[in-house]
Amino acid sequence: MADETLTFTLDTGNGEGGDVVIKLLPDIAPNHVARIKELASEGFYDGVKFHRVIPGFMAQGGCPDGTGMGGSKKPDLKQEFNDHKHVRGTCSMARTQDPNSANSQFFICFDDASFLDRQYTVWGQVESGMDHVDALPKGEPPREPGTIVKATVG
Repeated sequence: MADETLTFTLDTGNGEGGDVVIKLLPDIAPNHVARIKELASEGFYDGVKFHRVIPGFMAQGGCPDGTGMGGSKKPDLKQEFNDHKHVRGTCSMARTQDPNSANSQFFICFDDASFLDRQYTVWGQVESGMDHVDALPKGEPPREPGTIVKATVG
């Protein structure tokens, strides 16, 4: 199984086949991938909203209270900045000004965002379902935010 590609799948509930399938990148961000897998297996992301969706930039989720101020009860992660570029479909961990403050929140880039390169830890790349990310309600926060119905790793 170690050689198989691991994916993080977000069921957005966006009609038929609302899945966003994200290829995990443990070779470049092993601790962040381990955290995503752990939280998904515990059901942490189920029902969590995309609380910040900025057209042309990114969609952010992973805050348990939907405000962008919360995280899991697990300790924050040390940064694992890498050379993977922030392009359309890149998945990266959100953080505060402290580079070692990533916890559970993440974002998915809508477009190229090279100004984020080596400033945030990239841990995945959308393989399919980017149209469902594009369809998320926009806003900070959106009036009726999109939701992760269920998150799984496989």
